[in-house]
Amino acid sequence: MSQTRTASATYTTTDIENVVRRVKADLAMIADSTGGWTPQKAADYAHDVEVLAKAGYLAWVDVTLLQYGVELKAVRFDVDTDAGTLSTSRPGGVLWPRVTGAELRIVISYTDAYTSAAREATRSKLKIGWTTSHADTSHSSLSSSGGRNYVSSTYGMQRRDWAA
Repeated sequence: MSQTRTASATYTTTDIENVVRRVKADLAMIADSTGGWTPQKAADYAHDVEVLAKAGYLAWVDVTLLQYGVELKAVRFDVDTDAGTLSTSRPGGVLWPRVTGAELRIVISYTDAYTSAAREATRSKLKIGWTTSHADTSHSSLSSSGGRNYVSSTYGMQRRDWAA
């Protein structure tokens, strides 16, 4: 006798909070090590990431360290709503250099669910006045330098890193 079972895992708001907590830690470490953002600015970005993630509007977050406009390091967090097979990592490994002429750039991408009505409904909950970006986030001038996975239940973010 054989049995076939199908299981579909789901995630909760708590799962999203657990994953975003790790992303927040990375953003805080990047801000601190580069001096590119104040702790409050990093917290504001992390707040908005959490608001958008909880609403199902966040596709990815990309942070790039630029020196006089040249990319030195980058990290991208891709949302994965079916991450049950991934194992989770601890945040860290993002001690980026403090360089003269440094700028930290953050770009986020939304899911298709982030319609005009959703933007209006969410605007008052966000701390950053997000604007359209045409920045190249392919990081073609950098080399892939690993990554980590942040997972809780089936919700996760896959972190990819690049360096010069």
